[in-house]
Amino acid sequence: MPYCNPDDDGKKTTAPPDPSPDLNQDLPVNMTLEDIIDLTGEIEHLNELVMLSLQRDGGFTGTEAYFATVQPILDLLEVEIRLRCRAGMSRTELKLVIQDWIDSEIRSLP
Repeated sequence: MPYCNPDDDGKKTTAPPDPSPDLNQDLPVNMTLEDIIDLTGEIEHLNELVMLSLQRDGGFTGTEAYFATVQPILDLLEVEIRLRCRAGMSRTELKLVIQDWIDSEIRSLP
């Protein structure tokens, strides 16, 4: 599984071959977090993390509590993307970065 190390020499790692060739195209650099999540198809996986986090915090108790749970998750994901990803990464590589981060966050939930 590729890892985009922020301390590397700028070379991108190689993702496993993907049956969908368009997934390996370079990504545009000016994308919002929402664009990235949509592009990588990780919205359901991210939603799983949000729902588990809400459950841990006592369930959905209102809009304010929802945003108090969701906003830090989105902020941390954005930081992770900024640290591990570089221009020129393929969609597959970016998807793996996001998948790994979400999986790690799910595993760390009590």
